[in-house]
Amino acid sequence: MITIICAFFTLLTCVSGVTVVTQSPLISVNKGETAKLDCNLGTVANAAARWYKQTPGGVPQYVLRFYHGSSSPSYGSGFSAPKFTSTHSSKSDYSLIISNVDVGDSAVYYCNTWDDTAKEYVSQ
Repeated sequence: MITIICAFFTLLTCVSGVTVVTQSPLISVNKGETAKLDCNLGTVANAAARWYKQTPGGVPQYVLRFYHGSSSPSYGSGFSAPKFTSTHSSKSDYSLIISNVDVGDSAVYYCNTWDDTAKEYVSQ
């Protein structure tokens, strides 16, 4: 069983409202399976979701950025399709899909987005 943690921290930004980015909690999948991690951008409904991967003792690595109006994600160095991809079900609901999961995929994954009102990145 491979454990993938979707970060469970909360960052609130108060500027004429509250932005709360929420993610799905800890999930476990078997080697070779597909993992789906969800992220809701809250009140930031017209921005891209950015996904990051962090292993214990390591720095966050940029995985991908996906905007609901785009046909495909843009990737960070070392990450690509079909292993990593993203989908959306609304302008604020995004998912990171990790295919054919293996031990090297075990990490904390988190998403963030740019809040144009607050002029800063917000994440969970």
